[in-house]
Amino acid sequence: MRRTYVFAIALLTLIFIPATAFAQGTPMESSRAVAGGGVSVPGWTGKIDAKEEAAGMTLNSAKFAKEGDAIHVVTGPAVTYWNPANKASGDYTVKATFKEPKYMNLNSHPHPYGIVIGGNDLGTDQQSYLYCAAYGDGRFIVRGFGPAPFQMNGRGAADPAVNKAAAVGEPVTQEIAISVRGDKVECSINNKVVASYDKPALVTVGKLKSTDGVYGVRFAHNTEVFMTGLKVTKP
Repeated sequence: MRRTYVFAIALLTLIFIPATAFAQGTPMESSRAVAGGGVSVPGWTGKIDAKEEAAGMTLNSAKFAKEGDAIHVVTGPAVTYWNPANKASGDYTVKATFKEPKYMNLNSHPHPYGIVIGGNDLGTDQQSYLYCAAYGDGRFIVRGFGPAPFQMNGRGAADPAVNKAAAVGEPVTQEIAISVRGDKVECSINNKVVASYDKPALVTVGKLKSTDGVYGVRFAHNTEVFMTGLKVTKP
């Protein structure tokens, strides 16, 4: 009887602890407004996520500023930034390098950042775009808005190509690219394709209006990153 009782307690503990950690841990982290925030790079603008707006955040609650040859981004709310003049169509590749100078210095768990393509009606409630973003723990995620959020690889996946920070507070750098070629859309991280999709799976009702459109960058909440080398190339 005693063995049965001990086993039952142990089983309940195994079930209860992860559930409690999930309820009280990573999903509960709230966004913190950034002092001196706003977009100060000429031509650029952005939009924070709807749930961030509902919580009282604004675009000025995050920072997007030029520092040397880099753009220094500090969030704040989860936000997408773009310059309306930056457009890509047909077959193309958009890439940039993202350096997290101190991994997880503003958050309690890894948060992603990356490339945006196919932006249409940006800044409106009908916006659509796709993004591929990397975490400093070796994972990546592919998601979008169409205009409701949609997922292409769930809550993310690990890949050996994605660099890992040595420890909390240490730097980690990722080169991220999204390519459109024919009927394929691919995300590459550090020069390796980590995800590939048929274009019809993306350009469809509830997802993208088109892979043609504005390109930009995406940052999760409570993240600090230096971004360099954002550009589009044609085959």
